[in-house]
Amino acid sequence: MTVKTSVTDIFRGTFPQLFAAVSGTLFAISDGMTVGWTAPMIPYLISEESHIKTTRHEAEWLETALLVGAFCGLPTTMFFTERIGRKKSLLLASFIVLFAWLAIALGNNMIYIFVARFFCGIAGNMAFVAAPMYIAEIADQKIRGFLSSIIYLMMLAGCLIVYCIGPFTPFYTAPILGICIALTELLVFSFVPESPYYLLYKNKPEQARKSLEHFRSTVAVDKEMKEISDAIDRQKTEKGRIQDLFIIDSNRKALLIMTVLNAGQNFCGIGVIMMNLHLILSEAGSIYLDEATTGILFAVIMLVSATGASLQLDKYGRKLLLITSAILTGTCLLIIALYFNLKYDGYNVISVSWIPIVSVMLYAVTFKIGLGIVPIVVTAEVFPAKMKAIGMTIADAMYVVWGIIALQVYQWLYMYGLHVSFYLFAVCSYLLAGFTQWYIPETKGKSLEEIQQILKGRKFSEVISAPTA
Repeated sequence: MTVKTSVTDIFRGTFPQLFAAVSGTLFAISDGMTVGWTAPMIPYLISEESHIKTTRHEAEWLETALLVGAFCGLPTTMFFTERIGRKKSLLLASFIVLFAWLAIALGNNMIYIFVARFFCGIAGNMAFVAAPMYIAEIADQKIRGFLSSIIYLMMLAGCLIVYCIGPFTPFYTAPILGICIALTELLVFSFVPESPYYLLYKNKPEQARKSLEHFRSTVAVDKEMKEISDAIDRQKTEKGRIQDLFIIDSNRKALLIMTVLNAGQNFCGIGVIMMNLHLILSEAGSIYLDEATTGILFAVIMLVSATGASLQLDKYGRKLLLITSAILTGTCLLIIALYFNLKYDGYNVISVSWIPIVSVMLYAVTFKIGLGIVPIVVTAEVFPAKMKAIGMTIADAMYVVWGIIALQVYQWLYMYGLHVSFYLFAVCSYLLAGFTQWYIPETKGKSLEEIQQILKGRKFSEVISAPTA
């Protein structure tokens, strides 16, 4: 009974925030479908039954087109999130992906598919920068962690959907569903207010008050309005230039946190395992699982685990989940490495060939309870208002870059045995746990301005009591 009361207290009066977070991140379902789309569709496209003649080489470029689009979209992401705002950037991303899915559904040539996925990359980059910014700026600090994690849950749901429908339905089914999701966000999210932080930053105090009153429907907003206004005034003294990420100490610390977390996510092996799951199980000599079943099971476990973690972010905090996740993930990777090491050395491991399957599925759980969800929440919290667009965009780019590096390292080490890469990933997981413990501040239950003062090495009470100039 106590737990129920506690949960009720946490979510009381937050429905407008929850509605905005859900409606504003519907795009992520479509984005998850875009990311996972190639897994079930490439076998179809290169088959004799394909309605578009596709070579294996062309099919391999489908993922690259998405990444190239994400990189090319970096300047537009920074421009639009600052110039037109977080809300309109999300709507623009949905508008772009609407036409991209339409091109995929109607295209009769691979050129249309490549161009569509290129623009999906641009839209995905914009949405995954704008959405965490928007949510962090509208959310009550008691549920900010949960709301910030919704976009990641939406993306995992999208992956699961395309894994479920892709192998069993006609080619045009996924694009039609993607179009419907984009249309729903355009129709529903258009009626949600812009972030009060952004409106105050653009010197629109009346609109900012109305926005805050909408999101804090059950409480007075005078005190919070003043806090936000004071925070914006202080943060405006710091120029929003790229070099300020390196010149200003708090920005530099935020950049380091973001860099290590993004590198850590990838060097804990998530991209390698997701893209090479069947190869790993095949080399392990484990029991047979068909590709469709394996993909669905892995996606279900990730979604369930991430959902559970999102509900605990504001209860146990970011650091505890991140450290626990890193240690347990490292242990799973170490067990996999030991198995492949024994197999590589010629030992008979058939009797324990279930170990890789169990370890990989446990990995899906342990990674998603922290490593898979906390970094996107923390990254949205550690940059000041003036630097959010630049910082979040660079964070998004770095995730892609580190993902490519991790894959290249894996492919290079593969010649020395599969176990070598897993030993490296295990060590990186343990190192990330240590970095989190000693360097990353706990942001649970703290305002965005208080987080900035912690990064500056000051107590928030000192800032509040300090006389203003």
